[in-house]
Amino acid sequence: MKALLLVDIQNGFCPGGNLPVPEGDKVVPVANRLIDSGKYDLIVASQDWHPPGHGSFASAHPGAAPFEMGQLAGKPQMMWPDHCIQGTLDAELHPELKSEEIDLIQQKGENPHIDSYSAFRDNDRDASTGLSDFLEDQGVTDLDVCGLATDYCVKFSALDALDMMPGVRVRFIEDASRGITPGGVAAAIEEMRTHGIAIIDSAKVLAS
Repeated sequence: MKALLLVDIQNGFCPGGNLPVPEGDKVVPVANRLIDSGKYDLIVASQDWHPPGHGSFASAHPGAAPFEMGQLAGKPQMMWPDHCIQGTLDAELHPELKSEEIDLIQQKGENPHIDSYSAFRDNDRDASTGLSDFLEDQGVTDLDVCGLATDYCVKFSALDALDMMPGVRVRFIEDASRGITPGGVAAAIEEMRTHGIAIIDSAKVLAS
């Protein structure tokens, strides 16, 4: 059972959004080709879904500025611009993404007191979203991960998939993903590779 996890391909992380990833919209046609390929038995997506005033927003901390380090729940936290607020256009999946083909949309980041980069659990590694249970119940043996952003939500999702679903083969699709900084992307890819996650491109999936 092969599954594709599309991480946070939302308006907020694409050009024109509140927290745009450089060239974030370029992942959409690649993701659509993967969706249409027939190579996957199951397609799931994660969706950042923050309540207004979420603790990861710089605006929730007087004197804080976006993209500086602060604290949340007693741990270091990057302060972000307000983004992907529940029910807003910013939080919607990209309009050109073939979302009608997605079997499950897993929302995350709903707890205002802790951030959730991973599609599988909060950053404190305590509260699970339930995605790993769903995938295991479906009998998933292989999981390909891609989306936005490589150096944050994609990386943490891939690593958590590996940790929370022992025996499942996890691969990262590089050309179906974009990151915030080149250095962050390089470090994230190396970290995933070190943990045994295969680094591939969409051509390998389509040719298999």
